[in-house]
Amino acid sequence: MIRRRDFLSLIPLVAASQTKPVRLGVIGSGSRGTFVMTVFQKDPALKVHAICDVFEPNLENALSKAPGAKAYRDYRKLLDDPEIDAVLIATPEHWHHRQVLDAIAAGKDVYVEKPLCQTPEQGVELVRAEKASNRIIQTGMQRRSYDLYLEGRKVVAAGELGKVRMVRSWWLNNYVDNKPATSVNGKLDWEQWQGPLTQRRPLDPDRFRNWRNYTEYAGGIVADQGAHVFDGIHLLMNASYPLAVTAAAGKPHRQGFDTPESVVVTAEYPEDFIGVFTINYAAMKYKSRNDQLNHLDGDAARMDIGRESLNVYRQGAEETAAITKTSAKGFGFATDLHVQNFLECVRTRQRPTAPMELGFQAAIVTQMANLSLKSGRRIRWDAKAQKVMAG
Repeated sequence: MIRRRDFLSLIPLVAASQTKPVRLGVIGSGSRGTFVMTVFQKDPALKVHAICDVFEPNLENALSKAPGAKAYRDYRKLLDDPEIDAVLIATPEHWHHRQVLDAIAAGKDVYVEKPLCQTPEQGVELVRAEKASNRIIQTGMQRRSYDLYLEGRKVVAAGELGKVRMVRSWWLNNYVDNKPATSVNGKLDWEQWQGPLTQRRPLDPDRFRNWRNYTEYAGGIVADQGAHVFDGIHLLMNASYPLAVTAAAGKPHRQGFDTPESVVVTAEYPEDFIGVFTINYAAMKYKSRNDQLNHLDGDAARMDIGRESLNVYRQGAEETAAITKTSAKGFGFATDLHVQNFLECVRTRQRPTAPMELGFQAAIVTQMANLSLKSGRRIRWDAKAQKVMAG
């Protein structure tokens, strides 16, 4: 007969034995990819099995943080490795679509950084591919797992704000005076880095270092940060795809960039509200905890939610918060929570908090914004046809 004390001492051992080991492959080991890799490594049953990068300094740096990991310089060879269960994709945006499709075809579960893709057509294809597979896909929209935003969603759902007809969000920073990169400082396979693009260019250090701000490789700062903001709006408001998007912008002021740093996006939703996002990377620089805020304007109260806290101000008493909530561990822990959710779903095969469709739902708003800027027109989303329309 096992005594109760002895039985209780066995529980941690039983739980550990039931934790399925996960072998991870990392595709793209720049600063973000390597950081997220180290978050994965906090799971005691996870092993970084392989790392792939076409820039040698990034590859060597990540390998130094993952003893025993294999080195690859072609992601397709990494995907061919039968020992890998899941992959972290943290490459530039222009690679996401192709690499996610290839990872699904290779039978790997996928954690892919945002934005999910470059175009609406790519997003539709990715969502269909996920639905046709049995793979776990988590997009890097960490607000979906963040305790503060989950509390904010409860506040809205409980009717504390009354009817919310508008959400106003802003993000402020400054990169205008940054000088273009003039050297790569390491061995780079530039041809492979350009990847699926049809137009080939000679090596350009600034395009390599600041790819987010060139239209060939990404949607600009409005897409890079807007994906996070609109996903947060969708989460808080329990919103679906936008009905239409309109955008306005100033001209690019940073030397070399062909995407604007100051943009206003207005998205219309079938849930009877509009989401307005203003990004200005020509503003003064703020501390990171103060650089982004969302105002949910209800007819009974307003909720302000940022990175670290939320406050609700009721009508007639807007000087003092009626409800205040803070995150248990802060915004920096949101990535930990998101990775934990992904690994739990890899092991249980449950739906993660940010599957492909939600990643696309966030990305398409900024894609439609860029189409609006290009055409000078309001852009509609035809949900039935799964395509964008002008007008």
